[in-house]
Amino acid sequence: MTRTVYLNGEYLPETEAKVSIFDRAFLMADGVYEVTSVLEGKLIDFDGHAKRLERSLNELDMPKPACFDDLLEIHRELVRVNDITEGLVYLQITRGAPGDRDFVFPDPATCEPTVVLFTQNKPGLAEAVNPLKIISVEDERWGRRDIKTTQLLYPSMGKMMAKAAGADDAWMVMDGYVTEGTSNNAYFIKGNKIVTRALSNNILHGITRAAVLRFAREAQMEVEERNFTIEEAQGADEAFVTSASAFVMPVISIDGVQLGDGQVGPRAMRLREIYLEESLKAAI
Repeated sequence: MTRTVYLNGEYLPETEAKVSIFDRAFLMADGVYEVTSVLEGKLIDFDGHAKRLERSLNELDMPKPACFDDLLEIHRELVRVNDITEGLVYLQITRGAPGDRDFVFPDPATCEPTVVLFTQNKPGLAEAVNPLKIISVEDERWGRRDIKTTQLLYPSMGKMMAKAAGADDAWMVMDGYVTEGTSNNAYFIKGNKIVTRALSNNILHGITRAAVLRFAREAQMEVEERNFTIEEAQGADEAFVTSASAFVMPVISIDGVQLGDGQVGPRAMRLREIYLEESLKAAI
């Protein structure tokens, strides 16, 4: 079945949607994006994703598209026409296609942003628990990881390095300390304490991260936001990652070192249950 996608004000079959070769996302990775999960046909954490999208646009001095205030309705319409019960909605906004290649930003008065949205159908998304084996790699991304841009080459390379090593994903390390996963925030649990890196320009300000930490505190778990090493995480009782598409996903080994008894940890799984339960209550 051909998906219906959204491109610059139109709902189109995916086979008919075209973007200019001069679009700055293609030439300069000059674009931002968000991914919102869909459960029971409803959007999870949409408001958080919309606020982060606005922040990303502001940080890059990128104009809002004319449809910005209609993004919720566009998401809902794509979920409806593509019959998505469980899945994802991908949104990308670029600085547009000025008609030729130039390092200088185009004049926003004459160059409209490009807006693309599409869905991905993921039946069983909420039930899928695939514990992760993690490797560590050097973090060689640009310095503004807090802006959710389309500059995803190095994270993609990190995932391929993990695959080549027989693992599932990679945690990136800068100056001896873990920053985050290739497409997720990273945590470990020791006793009743969750440890994760504090917010800064060095990591993405995860929407799922914020919700999970709030729920953890409400469940009387201690949360410590600070730098930590791979070695410290290897000595933990449990570890996990969070993201919009994986929710809370347990980690069972790091650089070949098994965590605990090598099984999925009970606290990580409980956090996953709480997140899904509470997020569904607030879904729109």
